Amino acid sequence: MAEDYYKVLGLDKGADLDEIKKAYRKLALKYHPDRNPTDKKRSEEKFKKISEAYAVLSDPEKRKQYDEFGTDAFRQKYTQEDIFRNFDINDILRGFGFGNLGGGFTWYGGTGGGGGGKRRAYTQRRMDPYGDIFGEQAYGQREQVQAREQDIEYNLSITLEESVLGAEKKLSLKKGDVAEEVNVKIPAGISSGKKLRLAGKGLGGIFGGPAGDLYLNIQVLPHPLFTRDGDDLYVERIVSFSQACLGATIDVPTLGGPSKRMKVPPGTQSNTKIRMKGFGVPHLKGDGRGDQYVRIFVDVPKKLNARQADLVRRLSDEGL
Repeated sequence: MAEDYYKVLGLDKGADLDEIKKAYRKLALKYHPDRNPTDKKRSEEKFKKISEAYAVLSDPEKRKQYDEFGTDAFRQKYTQEDIFRNFDINDILRGFGFGNLGGGFTWYGGTGGGGGGKRRAYTQRRMDPYGDIFGEQAYGQREQVQAREQDIEYNLSITLEESVLGAEKKLSLKKGDVAEEVNVKIPAGISSGKKLRLAGKGLGGIFGGPAGDLYLNIQVLPHPLFTRDGDDLYVERIVSFSQACLGATIDVPTLGGPSKRMKVPPGTQSNTKIRMKGFGVPHLKGDGRGDQYVRIFVDVPKKLNARQADLVRRLSDEGL
């Protein structure tokens, strides 16, 4: 006796179309053979059963006939070709979070809608909906179709040092039930909001299609000392009142390198910017790099001892 289609999808007979779609998509993701490489034979059989059940229950006319005649009588009346005629493969792909198939794809007489975006070619047998996904021999005419790549995106946080100096990172990405290690090269000069593309590291293509791409959304973490503006770096340094008046030479940190000695001119005002040429961020495209700016703040003492207060009064008497 054939299995009840409602039970295959874990549904009650009164389930509406949204419940049917939701149940199918959940099970299709769970049993897709690409997601179950260690138990492929069992997952193939489950995937076939749930797809057949969905093809019937998602079609109002087929569902009406199925509810009227029951499983065995329905299977005697309808062939596999009848069951999958006008079956919308795009609905499957959207359920996976994938894009549409290209226009002109025939699934037992039905036509998939055209989809935009990047596509790659693979072969699908006209008379066997599982031919390419399971590698089985099928009969009938072979058709060339286009499947949109199945790209995925992850957010990747990196330090300011990694964004300025470049780095190599090893990521562990979970694709369905499978974890995969991916080596990522962070280019020097990359900034927040940029994307890195790793070709072929997306989800595996449905029905034997090629894998999509992996896109990493870059987010640069805050740094305790430096801030970034374009390809320029900013750092703050505090000088004493006397250093600001008389001038001084101070140590200034650089990102990823040793500190540099920098002259503070006499009479420097608080919030003055001093430029250190070429100590900024490497240009992501092209040669050269930005600058580093040192923002000077003058430390005015909150308390003075008697001698210091007397000296300041003398300076005041001199017009300072």
